[in-house]
Amino acid sequence: MSKTKSTTTRAAVTAACTLAALWGAAALPAEPAKVNAVIGEQVKAEEAARASQKRVEQLDEETTKMLADFRQMTAEAQSLKGYNEQLGLQVKSQDEQLATMSQQLTEIETTSREVLPMMNRMLATLEQFVSLDLPFLKEERGNRIALLKEIMTRADVSTSEKYRRLVEAYQIEMEYGRTIEAYEGKIEDKTVDFLRSGRVALMYQTRDGKETGHWDATAKQWKRDDEYHDAMVSGLKVAKKQAAPDFIAVAVRAPKEIN
Repeated sequence: MSKTKSTTTRAAVTAACTLAALWGAAALPAEPAKVNAVIGEQVKAEEAARASQKRVEQLDEETTKMLADFRQMTAEAQSLKGYNEQLGLQVKSQDEQLATMSQQLTEIETTSREVLPMMNRMLATLEQFVSLDLPFLKEERGNRIALLKEIMTRADVSTSEKYRRLVEAYQIEMEYGRTIEAYEGKIEDKTVDFLRSGRVALMYQTRDGKETGHWDATAKQWKRDDEYHDAMVSGLKVAKKQAAPDFIAVAVRAPKEIN
């Protein structure tokens, strides 16, 4: 009885081992396919992860670039805003200048209407003064008056330039009154040396020294007077800077008594 039970037990164990071996043998061919499937899924997951990471990195770069562009555009906008404000101030200043210039042009136009007649009167006075003055440097002074007359009629010469030239002529005439001058000229057909002492006296002497005279302002003509021969010689030397300044005798019109 025990022998039969033992035999039965061993048979059961053997059957179990045989079934286990058969099951294991049947299961072995299915493992590689499963492993490959798992590996394939893992590879796919890793590729998806890498693609996702690459996309994340790409998005990060794009975000960084967009942020940098935004900051640059913000800075440029601020700069443009400041520039526009500065331009606004400049435009305002220019508008004010234009308004001022417009007002000045109006004033200048009015002033020109007043100044031009005044300058014409000044020129007429100067011409009259020269004609009544001692007859020295007649050609030079006459040419200056003629040039001023011509300038006053020219539209291409500014009012300021006309006034400057007129004042310059007045200054030259004023200088004649406080200077002494010797120059060469003619009386009729005689070449003479003239001596001008301010506007007090105008004397002459022929080049050979044989004739001396002066301008008679009362008679409005030249008058010979050889008594001034030596004074004329001394005066010419002083005027030509050939001698030191000194007192010289000149022919002066005698004062008249006014009743």
